[in-house]
Amino acid sequence: MMLYLDNAATTLKKPLSVYATLFKSTLFSGGNAGRGGHKMSMDAVRAIVDTQDLIAQLFNIKKAENIVFTQNATYALNTAILGTMSNGGHIVVTEMDHNSVLRPACLPGNYTVVKADKSGYVHAEDVEKAVRKDTKLIVCTHASNVCGTIQPVYEIGRIAKKHKIPFLLDVAQTAGSINIDAEKMNADMIAFPGHKGLMGPLGTGGLYVKSPEELAPLVTGGTGSNSESVSQPEFMPDKFHSGTMNTPAIKALGAGVKYVMKYGVDVIGKYEKMLSEKFKENLMNMDNVTVYGNDNSVATVAFNVANLGSEEVFEMLKGKAAVRAGYHCAPLAHRAIGTSDRGAVRASFGVFNSKNDVAKMTDYVYKVSKNVSG
Repeated sequence: MMLYLDNAATTLKKPLSVYATLFKSTLFSGGNAGRGGHKMSMDAVRAIVDTQDLIAQLFNIKKAENIVFTQNATYALNTAILGTMSNGGHIVVTEMDHNSVLRPACLPGNYTVVKADKSGYVHAEDVEKAVRKDTKLIVCTHASNVCGTIQPVYEIGRIAKKHKIPFLLDVAQTAGSINIDAEKMNADMIAFPGHKGLMGPLGTGGLYVKSPEELAPLVTGGTGSNSESVSQPEFMPDKFHSGTMNTPAIKALGAGVKYVMKYGVDVIGKYEKMLSEKFKENLMNMDNVTVYGNDNSVATVAFNVANLGSEEVFEMLKGKAAVRAGYHCAPLAHRAIGTSDRGAVRASFGVFNSKNDVAKMTDYVYKVSKNVSG
């Protein structure tokens, strides 16, 4: 059976409770939330509210109603960036950000990219240097999706608060494996996927908005509320919940969050990091393998073998391990760590991986490296 080591893209295996919840909700309670006063519609509303409450507890968010659900973190980031920049202004982003940040930032066009060092680390003081009088938003990923390097988001949050600039935190690579505290991080907005570390189904994500009155919705339409008016509601979460919600998936996301809370974010993160550190150690003992990033990282390992292109290594691993090669939708991150010429191979570990997976993957890479040198 092929190894699955692409958890940075999505967790392949989910807790059984997630599958069961998705099935039961689809089969027995698939009503349309907010569209009618009958029981199935009201049950759907309750499912959404319950999942909001769980995420609020997990992220230490005071107002659960300020959490809105989207189909992924990309949509959430676009909502936050384009909604904030709708009237112009300047935005600060970093080299380690994903294209889900960089591409919407390019649309208004008035942005500054803060450089990272060779390990993929962004220094908070460089973020502060990029702030201008017309800066309306600071965005930073919590951890790199390329090499896993964790960013100084507490310090960046304090800088944003000091300058009275909204801070948007992208937790795509950390939700479920590193504790996230909206208050202590001074995060005005948090974009998160549901289908990665939170163990929800594909097509789930969300956005926390501390001050929704300051953010324009990306999409407007039917909400099931204020239906007598053609104006979009201003109250939460309806302001950002236009159209039919994927309630069964949102309810299943709630089951995933319960799983994370049951076992503990720290416990899960520590286990995943143990696996990735062992794998990284094994790679660093190979003569012609280069590992990128630093020790302060999530369970994501980026590497290259000899002078091979990352896609060449991927082809050699094909059928044995599900990893990702190339540029990982983060071209500037590769510029920072020095892999713009060939990208990198990425192996990312999850809670359902094992020490045996580490041993097998080590053996696969070792054989590739020996074939090159031999």
